Order: sequence, then structure tokens, then C-alpha cells
Amino acid sequence: MLTFEEITRFVRIMVGLGVSKVRLTGGEPLVRRGLPTLVEAIAGIEGVEDLALTTNGARLEELARPLREAGLHRLNVSLDSLDRDTFARLARRDALDEVLSGIDAALDAGFVPLKLNAVAMRGVTEHELLDFAAFARERPIILRFIEFMPLDGDRKWDRDQLLSGQEILDRISAVYPLEPVLSRGSSPAERFRFVDGQGEIGVIASVTDPFCEQCDRVRLTADGKLRTCLFATTETDVMGPMRAGANDAAIAEIVTHAVWDKGRGHMINQAEFVRPERSMSQIGG
Repeated sequence: MLTFEEITRFVRIMVGLGVSKVRLTGGEPLVRRGLPTLVEAIAGIEGVEDLALTTNGARLEELARPLREAGLHRLNVSLDSLDRDTFARLARRDALDEVLSGIDAALDAGFVPLKLNAVAMRGVTEHELLDFAAFARERPIILRFIEFMPLDGDRKWDRDQLLSGQEILDRISAVYPLEPVLSRGSSPAERFRFVDGQGEIGVIASVTDPFCEQCDRVRLTADGKLRTCLFATTETDVMGPMRAGANDAAIAEIVTHAVWDKGRGHMINQAEFVRPERSMSQIGG
């Protein structure tokens, strides 16, 4: 895997190419030993204006404050169910209480507002939409629903399980009226606020309403591969050249070529769609 020094160097190179926002994802970033050290190093790079992290929350009770003190700006917690049995089935561990405690610890540490990511699945978690909305309305949490995408580790994605972003909005708005906030720009989420002022939700409709034309993100995997799309079927090696002695200018050129070669979209809704070999847990959200 990439060392902290290599990750920090890569971020510095990317900042030189115009990047100002950095997100640490996974797999699960909180299992990486010494993570606050990496956060502190990245936060100290001039030009990094926004440093965020996405986590399943399992170790957040222990690490929320050290991460905040290291310079982390924002947190996203992935939580697909508020029901203990459903959570255990999806996550393959009975750890809902840990995650909820982690959310409380994150709020106490000053990560306000906290973003909560939930993948909505027909027949699995669709009955929890209003529970999630109520949960977010009671706390300084911005709720983000994500459409179920063909990146699951079990490779059992089925379009019949897809609950569209519009369905999600319609069901919640019928009980808690919503109004749009602003155009998302390059952000993946369409934002809405509760009309009564009690919070905000977002919908990331990657499947039914792709935003590929506005996407300006690239991803570096833990093993040093650059991906220009979650659904890319090719990757660009960065770690190899780094360890072979390539200077910063050479690495920047590798990145530039990869970005110029980015595909025109993820093609999920096209007959020619090819599912990537790596699952979301191996790519990072």
C-alpha cells in the first residue's frame, strides 16, 4: 500500500494541478494505523481548502476527536439502516450501537453539520426512509441518500432493487415537505431543505440521473492506482513510477494524461456497460 509520505506527496502534486478538495475514503480509512498523522500532514499542505473523510463509523467514538484536532474539516458516515437486524445483515456485524455512538462522538467533537450517507434499496431499506429523515431532523445532520449502484462486493446488484432518487424525495416530501436548495454544480448530490427549516437532505442519483458531464473527481486507491471514474475498467499506476524515482513533474504528467483519457460516462444505462472488477469497498466512495 501507499505510505503516508507517498499519499501526502501525491496530494501536494494534485494541489499543484488545481485540486483544493481532498477526501479520505476506503475500504474503511479508520482501520489504517496512525490515520490522524496522515490527516495532519494533508491538512498542512498549502492549497488544501477542504479535507473530508468518509467512514462506516465503527471506530469513530475513539477517533473523532483526534481527527478533528489533526485538522480534518468534515465527516461523512455511511449508515444504510437504523434497524439492528437489517444493519447486521448488510454490514455482516452487529455494530449499529457502535456506529450511533460514533456519530454522537463526531458531533461532540465539532463535526457539525455531519453528513450521513445511506444507500436506499427497494425491499431492503425503503421502509426506513422516514426513519432516516426523522433521525436527521432531530440532529445537526445532513442526510444523503445514494441510489444502489452495481459496485457491491457480492456482485448481486439487481435493477429491481433500485429505489430512484425521485421516489425517495416523493416519499419523504409527502410527510416532511421539501424544497430545492441550489444547483449542485460539480457536486454529486441534489440538495433539498425541509420547508419547516429542520435540516437538509440530498439525493445522489448516479443511476437514474447521471451527472458525468459535471464530474471533476479522480480517485487514488490504497495500492496506488489512479481511477478517473468509479466505474472505470482501467487504472493508471502511480505508485510504480513514484517508487521508481519519477519526479513530481512526471507524476503530474501521468495524472494529466489519465484525466484527458477519461471516458464520457459510466454507461450504466447503456448496453455496452461493463462492470468494473473492483467493488466500492476496494475503490473508495
